[in-house]
Amino acid sequence: MKLSKEQIKHFKEKLETEKEELEKDLKKIGRKNPDVAGDWEVVPAELNTNPADPSELADTFEELENRSAIEDSLEERLGFVNKALSNIKKGTYGTCSVCKEPIAIKRLEVNPAATECV
Repeated sequence: MKLSKEQIKHFKEKLETEKEELEKDLKKIGRKNPDVAGDWEVVPAELNTNPADPSELADTFEELENRSAIEDSLEERLGFVNKALSNIKKGTYGTCSVCKEPIAIKRLEVNPAATECV
């Protein structure tokens, strides 16, 4: 069953809210890459470390790796959300990208950025 205008509006609002939250979370650990549109870069945490202390330096690198993993996950989800918003504009939102059948409403409620049915 094709989504109604009200349902599409509902999911668009959910996606826009999630996009705002993802961007807010990304800003806490990184910044937009000025050289690549839509890309984010991790910014090291403000740590007062003594570079001569190997354990403090290791902690700094570990923190950067953790931030990088979080950034990758958030950026990937943001890509899915942006794709779903683009699909709304194109009129293809809610259609499985594999079988071209409608995606179940329950699935979209759980994951409004879903592009495939179950």
